[in-house]
Amino acid sequence: MSYQALYRVWRPKTFQDVVGQSHITRTLQNAIVQQKFSHAYLFSGPRGTGKTSAAKIFAKAVNCERSPVREPCNECAACRGIQDGSISDVIEIDAASNNSVEQVRDIREHVNYAPSAVKYKVYIIDEVHMLSISAFNALLKTLEEPPEHVIFILATTEPHKIPLTIISRCQRFDFKRISQQAIVSRLKTIVESEGVKVDEEALLTVALAAEGGMRDALSLLDQAISYSENESVSLDDVLAVTGSVSQKRLGDMIQSLNNRDSRESLNMLDQAMQEGKDPGRLVFDFIYYLRDVLLYQNTPDKELLERAIPDEMFQNLAQTLDADWIQKSITIFNQCQQEMKWTTTPKIFLEIAFLKIVDNQQEKAESGAVSSQLLKRVEQLEKELQQIKQMDVSSGGTGTPSSEPRSKPLQRGKKYKVPYERIRKVLDEASKRELQNIQSQWAAFMDSLKQNSPPAHAKLMNSKPRAASENSLVLSFKYEIHCSLMLENQKTIESLLSDFIGKPIAIIPIPEADWTELREEYVRKQRQQDQGDAEEAEDPVVAEARKLVGDELLDIKD
Repeated sequence: MSYQALYRVWRPKTFQDVVGQSHITRTLQNAIVQQKFSHAYLFSGPRGTGKTSAAKIFAKAVNCERSPVREPCNECAACRGIQDGSISDVIEIDAASNNSVEQVRDIREHVNYAPSAVKYKVYIIDEVHMLSISAFNALLKTLEEPPEHVIFILATTEPHKIPLTIISRCQRFDFKRISQQAIVSRLKTIVESEGVKVDEEALLTVALAAEGGMRDALSLLDQAISYSENESVSLDDVLAVTGSVSQKRLGDMIQSLNNRDSRESLNMLDQAMQEGKDPGRLVFDFIYYLRDVLLYQNTPDKELLERAIPDEMFQNLAQTLDADWIQKSITIFNQCQQEMKWTTTPKIFLEIAFLKIVDNQQEKAESGAVSSQLLKRVEQLEKELQQIKQMDVSSGGTGTPSSEPRSKPLQRGKKYKVPYERIRKVLDEASKRELQNIQSQWAAFMDSLKQNSPPAHAKLMNSKPRAASENSLVLSFKYEIHCSLMLENQKTIESLLSDFIGKPIAIIPIPEADWTELREEYVRKQRQQDQGDAEEAEDPVVAEARKLVGDELLDIKD
């Protein structure tokens, strides 16, 4: 197999090739030139940032036949031997699979032997945090006072797991995540040398998805090149490989959430899921995109942006989105990210996160609009009063209204059709005892539902039992879309609730606003009926008086 992955072909061979770590490479170069390098180093930092590559370059530089030099020549026998692994004096050890105390003792025995081909024997121990405590203890003495011809370089992604006694014996260098600009610049150099055409947006997306790791960026670019069937690698090719969505689609979803358009945002989410996008990746992108918008609002500095490209839509969102809404949305997405780790249906939790964000925006809009609505209502009443006065004047004080028909209020079309007649029948048969029985067991029922069916539980989060008869329950939801979502799991919910209360029961969902209107109508009719019955029934005192004196002498006064 002659083909090699890009990250292997383009692995750094000089300090200059190590991207984004100039604070480390410059220090190491000066130490080599001045012959003041240490006997032990600790390289820590995220994956793919150049730790083991820098260690190997350091080993070549100190053993180069032209040493002391700032860069290895990569031409002498020592440099070429270290590069291809044929010189046994530079030993690379994977601590993940060589972590026992016996293997460390074997190192201790061999460090005393002089190098056979070069000046310094270099031990590069990768993922050193995987060593056992006994292995670390066995390494302590050798690490503190090794022979003059031995250099230890420890590399790790988790320095907090290394004992302080080890860290104190090393010079520590912390590798940082590589910036987006540095990754893009390096990728451009590579694709030009490879003769591959890649769109600018595709390179930016690769750099974003790599999360500061050059090796990850090269691996993703390699995948995108293999995936692409065209002459050049496009943005769609990279998005298909990474499972991400484009920044434009992210912006569209956030805009629809901010506009309280739950249906549109859920449709866009469903479309993304059908295209095979990763829900976990999508939540991750949402969090960082909103984070960039929030920072850009306070300090419009492109250098602070980690993942977003400040295009026209991004800048429009930075101007229109409320900072408090952004912070609450990030919190909701972060909670969603935690919940998605323990479920096999992550899309459900993402949909619930969308609905929560829409609800928060709806509540804020409603509370913020109360005063303006009251003012508009007062103005409307004043206008109506003025019109009545004008009609009295024009009709000679008779108060006869004009013949112009009143305009009927527009009715919004609703996808969920409320079964009013069924609910009225439940109200006729409802009893307080039935409702109290369900309310007393509702919390336990919700806990059980969460264990048996998390999607069904999520759809009942904002519901309230309102009325109950012998075999039916009216359940109110804040918005009508919740009613539609509940119907998807109606059988599961009704089955479990029936087990709890000990009898079959049918659930009838209704939006909160419609429930309030229907209940007021029902109560009003009941009062009118009770009043009519009272008028028909004669007062018992009057009836007794009529018996005693007769109708002729009876005078009834209210």
